[in-house]
Amino acid sequence: MTDADQTKARDESESFHFKAETKQLLNILIHSLYKDREVFLRELLSNASDALNRLRFEMVTNQDVVDPAVELCIRLKVDKETRMLTIQDTGMGMTKEEIIENLGTIAQSGARKFLEATKDKNADLTQVIGQFGVGFYSVFMVADWVRVTSRSYQPNEKAVSWYAIGEDNYEVSPAEMTERGTKVEIKL
Repeated sequence: MTDADQTKARDESESFHFKAETKQLLNILIHSLYKDREVFLRELLSNASDALNRLRFEMVTNQDVVDPAVELCIRLKVDKETRMLTIQDTGMGMTKEEIIENLGTIAQSGARKFLEATKDKNADLTQVIGQFGVGFYSVFMVADWVRVTSRSYQPNEKAVSWYAIGEDNYEVSPAEMTERGTKVEIKL
């Protein structure tokens, strides 16, 4: 993306505040939930795998998708020098509305159930985390910031970027991405 494109995207970006439940969960996830910081990688790979499976299922009845012949895959890229980790899949991708819904609200009603479960001091929450849809946020245990860029499988949808530093707000802006799927960039 050129400097002019980045400036334009910044001008078009919207800032959102996480919902109340999300702020509480981020604090729990970042500071006390997981024993192993590496769990974020498992969670992100699981999300990418789910996106591939959902697209595979969609394509059983619908060939009107962006790049239907593209191989379903997950790619990892590590840049030790810049401390960047990138996980990219060629799955479902997300629209602007979906990225706000999926990353701006942790599993909707599941967030409240999860917060209730955290009150049980004997519960091993690492065993039930996937049930509540909060695994993505484990990335903030290791990240300075996270950028999720996504393009939906739906041909008429544009790419979108979601950016957060693990505090109480996030930004959503237009993005440049020609291929279908989702790219998660993590500044470690």
